[in-house]
Amino acid sequence: MEKDKVRVLGEFFFSQIRGKPIHDSDGRLVGRIRDLAVRWERETPEVTGIKYAKGVQLHIPIDQLDQITRAGVKLIGKLQEEKLSPLQPNELYMGKWLMDKQIIDLKGTKVVRVNDIKIFWLQSGPRQYMVPVAVDIGLRGLARRLGVEFLFKRLENQFVWWEFIQHLEDKTASLRLRKDKAQLDQLHPADLADIIEDLDYRKRSDFIEDLDVETMAEAVGEMEPDTQLEILEHLESRQAAELLQEMPPDEAADLLGELPEEKSDEILGLMEPEEAREVRELMEYEEGTAGALMTPEFIALPPNITVAETFPRLRKLAAEAETIYYLYILDEAEGLVGVISLRELIMAEPEARLDSLMQTRVVSVHPQDSEDRVTELIKKYDLLAIPVVDEDNRMLGIITVDDVLEMLVPDRTGLETFTSFFTSKRAMK
Repeated sequence: MEKDKVRVLGEFFFSQIRGKPIHDSDGRLVGRIRDLAVRWERETPEVTGIKYAKGVQLHIPIDQLDQITRAGVKLIGKLQEEKLSPLQPNELYMGKWLMDKQIIDLKGTKVVRVNDIKIFWLQSGPRQYMVPVAVDIGLRGLARRLGVEFLFKRLENQFVWWEFIQHLEDKTASLRLRKDKAQLDQLHPADLADIIEDLDYRKRSDFIEDLDVETMAEAVGEMEPDTQLEILEHLESRQAAELLQEMPPDEAADLLGELPEEKSDEILGLMEPEEAREVRELMEYEEGTAGALMTPEFIALPPNITVAETFPRLRKLAAEAETIYYLYILDEAEGLVGVISLRELIMAEPEARLDSLMQTRVVSVHPQDSEDRVTELIKKYDLLAIPVVDEDNRMLGIITVDDVLEMLVPDRTGLETFTSFFTSKRAMK
């Protein structure tokens, strides 16, 4: 048996019919379209009724409609109060719960808002029904709601079709695009950070739950300090500890230093002992010093191994290092005796020992040196990182160029400072 064909009887936007009159078959005004009740149990929602009056938590069932246009609604007969139905647990109101929802536009790596909803009035056999088919996230949709669409006629509507939107788990949840998890995993941490910063704090928690802790740590590292702290403050202490353990120790120390001491101590107590010890040590350095900028995550190698023996070690050490461009050569007392660039290592003969390749004149700073001193040396010698040593030349950590840039350009918008500070490319040669 051939299925009934679906005919489109009309199409309109929610903003175009909201507030429009509802008349019965005799032409009497019985109310206005205050909202549309929607049941969303399948992939596509379906409108089940019309909320017709303020303060009345009942709606007119959709099967009582004779026609609906942009001018309003006409009922099949008279308004029958005994057939009015309250909002069911599996229903929601379109205007209240769907309009103005945030959607993550993964293509543009930004957060957008539902400005309007496109609706079709359909007929299949004798049955007439209404379904939302797309959300409008564009400027024209916003102008339509404000009644000034005529000013933006030349603009294209920007739709997200309903087939790409995930089902709402509850009425307060954000709308999400289907298959966004795999796409999220492909985004750069800076793009993820931009998305999370654009979400309000209630939506952030839902979004963050979809990210693994490693991805979240990378994204948090790209955020503005205020957002970092806001996220940390809304996490449970154990969640915060897991997150901070995945971040570079210097960044974790900076964040914990901004929290109340009691909260900071609680989180440190939940971290792995070794990670907590590193962070505590970094927190002891005075702000504005090299020690406060450094990270203890660097690659240290002994001088008496060959190039061939070095590469297996690098594969194990690289995952935990802040940078692998410089390989620091330490003696048995952890004293800094030399440095080799990754480029030099790759070009060397496999049987060559590291002590025959290393540069023994190493530019370094002490933990109490000022940030200005660090900046001066990195700029002068075109370094990607500079080691931090104590009075006995024992290596404590490194300061990378991005740490210095973050200090100089904390809001990541002053690119002129960046170009004037680090224009030479000799460090990469």
